[in-house]
Amino acid sequence: MKKILLIGAGRSSVSLINYLLQNAASHDWQIRVGDISIEHAQEKVHGHTHASAFIFDIKNEEQRAKEISESDIVISLLPPFLHALAAKDCLHYKKSLVTASYVTEDMQAMDKEVREAGILFLNEIGLDPGLDHLSAMKILDEIRGEGAKMIGFESFCGGLVAPENDNNPWNYKFTWNPRNVVLAGQGGAVKFIQEGMYKYIPYQKVFRRTEIIEIENYGRFEGYANRDSLKYRSVYGLENIPTIYRGTLRRVGFCRAWDVFVQLGATDDSYIMEGSENMTHRQFINSFLAYNLHDSVEIKLMHYLHIDQDSELMDKLRWLGIFDTTKVGLKDATPAQILQSILEKKWSLDEGDRDMIVMWHKFNFELNGKQHQRESSLVVLGDDAHHTAMAKTVGLPLGIATKLILEGKINLTGVVIPIHKQIYEPVLQELKQYGINFKEKTTV
Repeated sequence: MKKILLIGAGRSSVSLINYLLQNAASHDWQIRVGDISIEHAQEKVHGHTHASAFIFDIKNEEQRAKEISESDIVISLLPPFLHALAAKDCLHYKKSLVTASYVTEDMQAMDKEVREAGILFLNEIGLDPGLDHLSAMKILDEIRGEGAKMIGFESFCGGLVAPENDNNPWNYKFTWNPRNVVLAGQGGAVKFIQEGMYKYIPYQKVFRRTEIIEIENYGRFEGYANRDSLKYRSVYGLENIPTIYRGTLRRVGFCRAWDVFVQLGATDDSYIMEGSENMTHRQFINSFLAYNLHDSVEIKLMHYLHIDQDSELMDKLRWLGIFDTTKVGLKDATPAQILQSILEKKWSLDEGDRDMIVMWHKFNFELNGKQHQRESSLVVLGDDAHHTAMAKTVGLPLGIATKLILEGKINLTGVVIPIHKQIYEPVLQELKQYGINFKEKTTV
């Protein structure tokens, strides 16, 4: 019997746990699901005979050591900054670890010791990062296998609401951690390379520098740049490529409207707003605008940001309720926390709503003296507000990779991301059974 320890039973764990439970009997697995909330763990396990739920505190050294030492493999769905705690014990007890998070400096620093221990720390095997690596590397290896030279690579991903539930003027609802949405674009310098020229976008301009992308049967989207695209040159073996760009997808018009909050300073998370618990939505917005006894908050905002009175932007902002006299009700809150609270009242998925994941890659390459372009796209729809497309696309790659490791079909060691054929090929193949299938097309 193989023992799987899963740490963290939040919203992204549903599809992962279901996958593990479905395979538990045939593979003789016993699954331990630990979470700081026993209710979260129990509701995911459903009383399954091959699983157990328990309260788990990652900071409890004795409990952490006991659980990890008694397992055969560990899956961590904890917040990224807590992975290192689990990783150190995994290294000590020589247990492989699987996460969906980016490789941190702390994690990468363990690479030599992990390899020497003969175990695998597989990171970035979720959606983004995760499916982006799997799908991109498959095509990049195919193109290079034909003897072609890569000259351009673009990659975009977005979590949105399904078309039939797209019923608000922002064409958006939260499908992931709302805090990450509010703070998007603030994670360091946004940089990429285009036609051999290095480009840098400051945070206050990120949402005004967008690219329009068309996805067959799903219409037009806009993409804004993500963090540091340049680091993917070495990851994907594209060191000399003249164009590489990665970004996030939203429906057209979202970014221009979101930029209002960026320019106001409403996404700032660096200071506390005095009296926030008694502040209204309207007072929150007004706190960023100049004092004027005679002009309304709406007029001051339009003047400050040069917005026309009949602009669709104002329709979006009014719909959100930012001019309402509803109390914020958060004590000692930052602007970003207040904005998140306001947005959650309008952007949360309703019970019957479905979300949608969209991923798109573009590969430009030269072959036999001619330029070619290949596109790869993925659209995944959720089942409901709980069994989401986000949970599927994060959880299923994690589950499949865990199974492959336990079966000995992945023989890599060290701190690894899923850019290797022995990972991407079987994972992508099995994902097709769950409707996660990329569509590809090539044009000359």
